[in-house]
Amino acid sequence: MANILDVAKKAGVAPTTAKRAIHEPHRLAPETLARVRKAIEELGYEPDQVAGSLRRGRTRTLGLMVGNIIEPFFAALIRSVSIAARTRGYALMIADNEYDSSLELQNLKTFSGQRVSGLILRSAFGKPNLEYLERMHKRGTYILEIDHRHPQSPFSYVMLDGRQCVFAGVSYLYSLGHRRIATLGDYDPVLTPDERSQVFPEAMQAVGLSPDPRYQRVIERSEVAAYHLTLDLMRLPEPPTALFSLTGSEAAGAFRALRELGLRIPTDVSLLTFDNYSWTSLVTPPLDVIEQPVEEMGKAAVEIVLDAIENRTLDKVVRKRFPGRLIRRGSCAPPKE
Repeated sequence: MANILDVAKKAGVAPTTAKRAIHEPHRLAPETLARVRKAIEELGYEPDQVAGSLRRGRTRTLGLMVGNIIEPFFAALIRSVSIAARTRGYALMIADNEYDSSLELQNLKTFSGQRVSGLILRSAFGKPNLEYLERMHKRGTYILEIDHRHPQSPFSYVMLDGRQCVFAGVSYLYSLGHRRIATLGDYDPVLTPDERSQVFPEAMQAVGLSPDPRYQRVIERSEVAAYHLTLDLMRLPEPPTALFSLTGSEAAGAFRALRELGLRIPTDVSLLTFDNYSWTSLVTPPLDVIEQPVEEMGKAAVEIVLDAIENRTLDKVVRKRFPGRLIRRGSCAPPKE
């Protein structure tokens, strides 16, 4: 069976260069990397990942935990992170926590047992697992949160600028003449401590409005919950004239409920949502959305994590926010009254 010395000899490079082609391919000149990879293929060489991990104390593996693996936003994030990690010579382990902190803890223990070098985490709601994350960090795993973070978290993060997006969304609806604006789900410090619902009252106050108590409900961020909430809101004696969906999944539930009630978008009610999911441009009318730069966010997360790992700056904290983009398609218009 071929070993790394055989690969180096056949490629005409030093053994350290042959190893670097496997573990740090981005640091080699393209022609050198191609020569080593050709030698690896011709010799059928397969590195012993377990032995290498035991020597280094870490694996060349990243952990990625998302909120819900079937949601389009997280599917796109997984793809972006996977491509960026693979480009740098790292494998990827994936799990989802379904927004449940107890399930998150189980997954964290699995990642820790596999000795992942870095963890990109969409934190769950509920009681945070900061103590266990601190333990993983002390053992050598670099931690970065993405999409959502706990206020007390000391770790790096990559996030959408939720505040900017909510303010832009409310301002847009207000400029069309809407005064009865409802979000699909209210803020709760334990059940739904998300930034978007938290800053909504401030965004309303910025245009001289206050959230209507009749519209405020705490729901889980899901299509089913948003469907039922939309039915309740639109059956009120004085329903909202505009719905502001906080996720693309919620928008699907709201859209279904409005169709079921026979309400026309945007004639009877306007609908604005986060997340530029493919279906939002295919329905009639196509939905106005606030698009997240998910590909750029995933790439940035991997770069921050791997730079810290490879430069041995595990205590370095990097915090980066990305702006959203409002795309107007026709689901929002002035209220009919």
